[in-house]
Amino acid sequence: MSSSLFLSMAVYALVTSITPGPVNVVALSYGTQYGVRVSAIYVTGQATGYTLLLLLIGLGLHHILELYPLLITIIQWAGIAFLLFLAYKFFTDNGQLQTSKQRNSNRPFLYGALMQWLNPKAWLCAVAGIGAYTMQGNTLLVWKFAVIYWIICFLSVGCWAYAGIFLQHFLQKPNYLKRFNQLMALLLVASAIFLAL
Repeated sequence: MSSSLFLSMAVYALVTSITPGPVNVVALSYGTQYGVRVSAIYVTGQATGYTLLLLLIGLGLHHILELYPLLITIIQWAGIAFLLFLAYKFFTDNGQLQTSKQRNSNRPFLYGALMQWLNPKAWLCAVAGIGAYTMQGNTLLVWKFAVIYWIICFLSVGCWAYAGIFLQHFLQKPNYLKRFNQLMALLLVASAIFLAL
């Protein structure tokens, strides 16, 4: 793989991973509510979920999507419904920081992975990336792209989670955290509306 192709893949992964979107909004919120450990689990889940999606598309799923374009529409509306559900959960949160027992939950990994599979932006980025960089189904290139993407995606979304961890100090009062979560809920609704249009 040439260094220019490697660099181009890395830039594509960075731009599509670090820009604001539902996955990053949730990472920011996880950081404010749960701290380092649970946020790291969430970020690992979302990077792994996206990488698995990218691999499956690169190894042949894109052919199925071309044959059945209705699947893309179903995925899009399922993703929008999921974003609205998350927005509701954030908006109705009581603003209490989680206890140490709640912080040890394994669900953040699953939520992170599920966020990617129900995120229409993730599907579009994966299909576009595979089309642009894997040169007619070169399997080795698909795997290399997936490794590059996992690393950059993990670091990019990790930045959003770290920003939330930094804000945690300023959101110790339940009322402040509740207002912050409501703002995150509104951003998720805006993302859902944007995806619907």
